[in-house]
Amino acid sequence: MADGVLQLVCECKHDPWGKQGEESLAGRLWSHMPDAGKLDSSETYSEMWMGTYPSVPSRIRSTGRLLSEHLKDNPDLVGQAVCDRYGSDIPFLPKVLSFAKALPLQIHPDKRLAERLHASEPEKFGDTNHKPEIAIAMSRFELFVGFKPLETIAALMQLKPLKDLVPAHKTFDDEVLRQLCKTLLSLPPDTVSETIANLQDTALSEFGDSENVPALLDRLSKQYSTFDNGNLIAALLMNYMVLEPGEAVCVPADGIHAWFSGDIIECMARSDNVLNTGFCPRADRDNVEFFAQALTFTPHGPKESLLERKKSPIGLKGRTTEYAPPFSEFNVLGVTLSSAQGEKHRVLESPSIFIMTQGSGKMSVGGTVHEIGEGDVYFAGKDAELEFSTKTGLSLYRAYATF
Repeated sequence: MADGVLQLVCECKHDPWGKQGEESLAGRLWSHMPDAGKLDSSETYSEMWMGTYPSVPSRIRSTGRLLSEHLKDNPDLVGQAVCDRYGSDIPFLPKVLSFAKALPLQIHPDKRLAERLHASEPEKFGDTNHKPEIAIAMSRFELFVGFKPLETIAALMQLKPLKDLVPAHKTFDDEVLRQLCKTLLSLPPDTVSETIANLQDTALSEFGDSENVPALLDRLSKQYSTFDNGNLIAALLMNYMVLEPGEAVCVPADGIHAWFSGDIIECMARSDNVLNTGFCPRADRDNVEFFAQALTFTPHGPKESLLERKKSPIGLKGRTTEYAPPFSEFNVLGVTLSSAQGEKHRVLESPSIFIMTQGSGKMSVGGTVHEIGEGDVYFAGKDAELEFSTKTGLSLYRAYATF
């Protein structure tokens, strides 16, 4: 690895909510890995992970060795600044996700809660880190994220089927919303189903600006039955958004969300801790009281979740955009080149991982030229200076550590 880069072999998960066969971007990209085999049209391909997290770790293509072990023996690739703050492991976890139906309704614990959960249930909560994340749309991306403005929720809760579910209050504030979440998540299955039926029988004109609620309830109910409490939380309380390719959202630690349909690049702090309370079997759901206590109420409205992409000075030829969330650990660079175009990245002085999502071309590093194509994943050490070129066009996403 004299030039500072390592090609990786990654694994893909098969959660039931994933897309099947060729329909899955995660599956298609994974299928280009060495020895991956052909895609099975009847199998779901949900998440391809890239990095050093131990449950789905990446290996070095040339040796088969775990990337985490190699970096532990070669900390210079990570750099002293990153090692001092995060250790020798990559402090972020990039993934490609493809989903045909809603992922579990969830939040990720902040650091304080993660430490408590790991101490009490280390088998379930395998680390002590928080998990803020970003999601970049690779296709049309539907999602539920954060809460609607309080006044919107308060107006919806005046509908006849919902009135009796609202706790007593003088002002409809975040604490009332917390109690309402607890109430909706605690409803018996038959009450959930009855409430959904009553809402769908309500005249559309009574929903005001929330006229999409009945249609969303119908779609969610067909995916997870009319008895799932998550239907009410997502359709009534959360922001429903549709993103086009290249657009992105940011979810803070303890931010409620449920991806609905699409293909995305997801990047998060290095953690796999999650609390689920909907869109999953009841046996897999976490304690409602605990979930409600952990909730945060930022953002309150769809625009607050959007993460702006800006032209990045890291791209010396001006063809790189950057997604920079308002927390440390990582940023993500996006490069899209048309035929006969090129881009060069200055030295980052921190480790990075990139994946080719489309096309093919060449990567020059320290005088060595690598052929790169769709599905290729590379680790780059802190001193690597990467230059990309293509005859036909390419797209790639590169996450790097920030500190």
